[in-house]
Amino acid sequence: MIPEPAGEPIRVMLADDEHLIRGALAALLGLEDDLRVVAEAASGSEALAMARVHRPDVAVLDLQMPGLDGVMVATSLRAELPGCRTMIVTGHGRPGHLKRALGAGVRGFVPKTVSAQRLAEIIRTVHGGSRYVDPELAADAISAGDSPLTAREAELLELAEGGAPIAEIAERASLTPGTVRNYLSAATAKLGAENRHAAARIARAQGWL
Repeated sequence: MIPEPAGEPIRVMLADDEHLIRGALAALLGLEDDLRVVAEAASGSEALAMARVHRPDVAVLDLQMPGLDGVMVATSLRAELPGCRTMIVTGHGRPGHLKRALGAGVRGFVPKTVSAQRLAEIIRTVHGGSRYVDPELAADAISAGDSPLTAREAELLELAEGGAPIAEIAERASLTPGTVRNYLSAATAKLGAENRHAAARIARAQGWL
C-alpha cells in the first residue's frame, strides 16, 4: 500500500524579545516534521509586520514585549488575519492576563516552563481548532475572580503607575484633575490600598493592568 502524502506543515511564527529563548525554541520546534517556523519577531510591532507578510497558521506570542504586548498583537491578528490562531507563552502569568487573552481570542495560554515537546503538542491542538489553557493558571483565574476595576479606573491606574502627577494624568486622559482624583480614589478603595501607587502595584500583580 502506498502511504498517503503528509499534509502541509503547520506554519508557526515566534515572537519573544529574548533572542536566546526565541532562537532555542525555533531550533527545537524545527525538529518537528509537521511544524515549520516561518517567522521570528522581537517586538509586538515586528510580530504584526511579520504576520502580515508570512501569514502563519499559529502565532506563539510572548506576553510581555516592547511596545505592543502579546494580547494586543493577538487582538490585531484576530481582526486582520482571522485564520491565524494565537497562543500566549509567558513567564508572568496572572489571572487578569489570562482573562484578557481569552477575551482577545487567544486559543492557548501556557507558562514558559513548558517543554518544547509539550509546546509542539499544544501548537497542534490550537491549530486543530481546540483551546489549551494551563490548568494551574486556569485554577488561579477562577479563584481570583474578575477585576473590580472599571475600564477607566484601570486606565488611570496604569498612567499613575509610573509616578506621574495628577495634572499630567489628567492631560493625557483628557479629564479634569478632580475627575482623575475621584477615579483613582475609587480604584484605591476597591483594592484596599494605601494610595494610588500601591493600588497600581496590586492591580499589576493581579494582571488587571
